[in-house]
Amino acid sequence: MTEPQPLGAPLRAINLGLEVFAEDLAAAGVPVVHLDWRPPAGGDPALLALLARLEDDDESERPARA
Repeated sequence: MTEPQPLGAPLRAINLGLEVFAEDLAAAGVPVVHLDWRPPAGGDPALLALLARLEDDDESERPARA
């Protein structure tokens, strides 16, 4: 007997962040792709604000699009 497929297709997953979730899915037989993503600046609000300012400076130095 096969398991029901409520979405009409086998489950596949993309995992962002914690690798343990991808490992658990793989152990259950689910095809999974893991992406080791982390928030910019480690999620530190002060560093994020500095990065945003740098990004704004970069955009102001670019030539205008026609």
